[in-house]
Amino acid sequence: MSETTKEKEAQGLPKPRWYALRIYSGHERKVKEGIELEVERQALGEKILQVYVPYEKFVEVKNGKKRSLTKNAFPGYVLIEAVLDKQTKNLIMDIPSVMGFLGVNDIPTPLRPDEVEKILEPGGTVEQRSVVEAPFRLGDSVKVIDGPFSSLIGVVHEVCTERMKVKVMINFFGRSTPTELDFSQVKSISQ
Repeated sequence: MSETTKEKEAQGLPKPRWYALRIYSGHERKVKEGIELEVERQALGEKILQVYVPYEKFVEVKNGKKRSLTKNAFPGYVLIEAVLDKQTKNLIMDIPSVMGFLGVNDIPTPLRPDEVEKILEPGGTVEQRSVVEAPFRLGDSVKVIDGPFSSLIGVVHEVCTERMKVKVMINFFGRSTPTELDFSQVKSISQ
C-alpha cells in the first residue's frame, strides 16, 4: 500500500477499487486515452488512478515464419482503478464507446483483489505471458519445407504448442515414420 493511500485512509477518504468497464470491442485504447485526457483536464488524478487495457503477447507461425503479435486479453473491457462517486462515474460514462460498468442492476461491482492480481500479474505486465497459436491440427496434411526431409509430405500426428513442435508421420522408404519438426519446418497443404 502506497503512502498516499495510507494517508487518504487516515483522512477518512474512500479507498480506490478496481472496476471493469464494458465498451465497444476494438475501442479499448481510444477509451483509455479519452478517460486519461478527461482526468487530466478535470484534475481528478487522486480519484481515478489507473486505466488499464490488458494485452498479451503470442507467437503466430504462418507459412513457416514466426511472428510476435499482441492482442487484447479481454476484448470489450477496460479496467479502471478509481474512487467511484457521482463525479467520477459521470466522467467515465460520458466517454464515447463506454457502455457501462460490469455489475448488477447498473451498480458497479468492484473486482476482487485476487482477480486484479491475476490480471496485472507481478509488476502489472500481462504482456510478458506468451501464448502460441498452433497453425496445425491432428490429421492435417503438411509438406516439410526445411531440413533433411524437405519436400516430403506427411500427416500431423501430434502438436506440442509449448515447444512449437509438431510430430508428422512421413512415408519414408515404404514405412510410416514419426518425425518431430519445428512449426517453421512444415507448411499446411491446402485441400
